[in-house]
Amino acid sequence: MIEGQQWLMPHIAGQAVFDHPPLFHWLAATSAWLLSPLLPLHDGARIMSGLFMLGTFSIAALAARELYGKDRAVSALLLLMACLGLILRTHQIIPDTLGLFATAITYYALALAVRQPLWAGLWLGIAWGLTLMSVGIAETLTLVLISLLLPIFSRHWRHQSYGYTIAIGLLVCLPWLLWWPLLVYQANPTHLLAWLSYEWQSLAFTIQQWPSTWAFYLRTVTWYAFPVWPLTLWSLWRLYRLQQLQNANIILPLLGAIVTLLTLSVHTQYRELYALPLLLPLMLLVLPSIGSLRSGTANGWYWFSVMGFTFFMIVGWFYWSALDLGLPARLHRHLHTILPGYDFGWNIGRSVLAMCLSALWIGVLAIVARHPLRPLLIWTAGLTLTWALANTLFIGWVENAQSYRSMYSQMQRALPAQYRCLNTLDLGLPQQAMLHYFSQIRPVRVADSNTANTCDLLLTQGKPLDELLVLAPWQIIWEGNRPGDKKERYRLYHRP
Repeated sequence: MIEGQQWLMPHIAGQAVFDHPPLFHWLAATSAWLLSPLLPLHDGARIMSGLFMLGTFSIAALAARELYGKDRAVSALLLLMACLGLILRTHQIIPDTLGLFATAITYYALALAVRQPLWAGLWLGIAWGLTLMSVGIAETLTLVLISLLLPIFSRHWRHQSYGYTIAIGLLVCLPWLLWWPLLVYQANPTHLLAWLSYEWQSLAFTIQQWPSTWAFYLRTVTWYAFPVWPLTLWSLWRLYRLQQLQNANIILPLLGAIVTLLTLSVHTQYRELYALPLLLPLMLLVLPSIGSLRSGTANGWYWFSVMGFTFFMIVGWFYWSALDLGLPARLHRHLHTILPGYDFGWNIGRSVLAMCLSALWIGVLAIVARHPLRPLLIWTAGLTLTWALANTLFIGWVENAQSYRSMYSQMQRALPAQYRCLNTLDLGLPQQAMLHYFSQIRPVRVADSNTANTCDLLLTQGKPLDELLVLAPWQIIWEGNRPGDKKERYRLYHRP
């Protein structure tokens, strides 16, 4: 897209991909282009993910304030940041960050609907449109279904004004629903049909598949939404004993969690990434009870957080000493054996930043006084600072081992001075994208191109001991892999 080509449909190395509509890609490409004088393209694009997460936190706090009062806004922010799944995924350049932002807007709009139906309808339509244009039809239908079921389960939304909200939302969403598909159809009808086919296949589930998908997401939530999900179960038990489960501010997130889990379970494709929208309703369900933890439970959580994250920070510094300073020497050799090729040494800038992060953790422990939110605050601060410390100390080591930059640089040195084009065989889409990004080579897939027979280079992806049978006149001129990857092997062939 930055090159000014194929902006209607996302492409990887010249090939159209249909798993996501293009809105996030447009915005990320714009961010990368605007920041290109200051940042590499991938870091410029990553800024957009950060902005969407900032928006998600802000809107989630507004939803909490609308449902439970202004004193719950900070708790909502801390609970969302406390989830393990959020910190693992939301720094990546993925459209799901925009989808999560749109989901947060949906919950805020539904909470606002009775008090300000017109504004709620506007927000609701924008949320549906953003979801449709970022993550697709199935996720949009989930949010629409939650909105339509609310009046059935709670009289709070059983008013004429809520009908106005839904109607306004549909009107606002209608342009999002029409303009991009029409443009794609005018430019290339086969692309629109392929995208619709992909979306339909994602919903074409079977009864036999449903139990395994349901079990997968239940297993995923146990770590993805930790520590929020145990607090959610405790909060629901407490609300049940107080006979408050029928309250409107409980029905909305409870219905949202159930509908989201059920719709995820009917998808033919399942990944832990798709569980991100579950974090929002689970977080909202904790808020009515967040200040009511028993002192023993709160103190246990507090000390577990203090000791656990302090231990991980100490271990991080110990491994950094072995990795970059060579002390202890045996561990140094082991780390450079499992992920070789790293140019170790003392990086003063990273070391100073890591020291500041460690000092900040000590300062948080010293400053935060006893408070009902202290365990949550310490957990969230510990998780965030430990993650930041690990990235600061080890990002160079991991990137060197897992990046395709060095591998494709070695391959480029083996290329002949003149060649027509490069075929690929069994090369995955992410690997094709990295080949195009790092080497400026747009590959041609053997199975998809009529020009494949004219190419004089062939790049294959396989296993180290599983070389493909490539007949003469093809001759291997290079083979390699990423420094830290022992499962993949790439081979380049040349045909004179």
